[in-house]
Amino acid sequence: MKFDRYYISSELKKNLKSLGFKRPTDIQFKAIPSILNGEDVLAIAQTGTGKTAAFAIPVIDKVHRAKTSKRSRGIKCIVMAPTRELTQQIGQVFETLANHTKVKTFALFGGVEQERQIARLQDGIDILVTTPGRMFDLINQEVIRLHMVDTLVLDEADHMLDLGFIEDIKYVKKMLTRPHQTLFFSATINDEIRKLAYSQVKSAAIRIQVSPEDKVSRNVSHAVMFVEQDDKRFFLERLLNENPESKMIVFVRTKVRAERVVKAMERVGITAVNIHGDKEQKERTEAMQQFRDGACRIMVATDVSARGIDIPDVSYVINYDLPEKPENYVHRVGRTGRGVNKGTAISFCSQKEKALLEEIQGFLNKPIEVLSIGKEDYAATIALSPEAADLKSLVEEHDAWLNKKRPRRRK
Repeated sequence: MKFDRYYISSELKKNLKSLGFKRPTDIQFKAIPSILNGEDVLAIAQTGTGKTAAFAIPVIDKVHRAKTSKRSRGIKCIVMAPTRELTQQIGQVFETLANHTKVKTFALFGGVEQERQIARLQDGIDILVTTPGRMFDLINQEVIRLHMVDTLVLDEADHMLDLGFIEDIKYVKKMLTRPHQTLFFSATINDEIRKLAYSQVKSAAIRIQVSPEDKVSRNVSHAVMFVEQDDKRFFLERLLNENPESKMIVFVRTKVRAERVVKAMERVGITAVNIHGDKEQKERTEAMQQFRDGACRIMVATDVSARGIDIPDVSYVINYDLPEKPENYVHRVGRTGRGVNKGTAISFCSQKEKALLEEIQGFLNKPIEVLSIGKEDYAATIALSPEAADLKSLVEEHDAWLNKKRPRRRK
């Protein structure tokens, strides 16, 4: 079935056609009719399968059809997401799809001044895409009113519930005075989170699961290399140098590690941007834009960027550190091989990380392919690095200095 046969507005059909949307993906095919019918939906599908459009298309159509003019009389839909970057991205999708319709959308998040955001909200909007923190700030300031909301969407729902946002979600739902529709979308979900999700929807909620047995998309080839912690930078350097045209995301475990990896690459002449929670929002936005536009082909990131971020043409994902939560492995590697594109994910596993690897393989219900490294190749990788050569010369200088300091033995 093609989009032009859906019962949606002609303006939205034109937008979809201009954007190259011809046929719905599996999650879109299954979710859109239920959402248009006003049903509560819990949808689970692999990363890169078009989940955002699966709820954006029907939500925009419903708001557009209900409006008699372009003037907004109040927020009709709230889309909540766990991170600023994901909020920005979802907002861009909504804005693009809502072009030429009566629908006004706005992405609201923290880390930037409120004044311009407040002015935009006071101009009137229909769909608010937001992080919980900034939204609650403005609700308390009585800038945001929820009395007209009839649709609540939670994207990356499992992550939001896992982060403890359940009380915030309950609070928002109590403030929705009108009968409303609740939509949960995620790539992964466990039994505990599923129970929490079902506690917030109507008993007749539709569960849609478009997930093959393999949790990782078949478009992604993924493997693991056993590399000692202190040697990881040499193997990353080699991968980057051997793929000079490829766009890559390098995932690390902590903010400090993100800074260290960027500096290590700079020492060997490789430029990278990084993104993590301690950076100012302006810096995070600029780094993401440089990477998205191709001005810089390497981005080092913590898990703040693992979920939902859709950046075109990412060829490789490198797990420099294995994630502590197994489900984050799926979200990380899902940054490549999106849509019809193919991608590669390579994980570095040190001796101390083998327990994490076992947890990830248990979550996937299958072993991850191992890329074997011979002793000679391992040594050669380290020797290739200018940094390794510098270290060697430093050691030799130190040894020479020690020899000079040692007293000579009498014959």
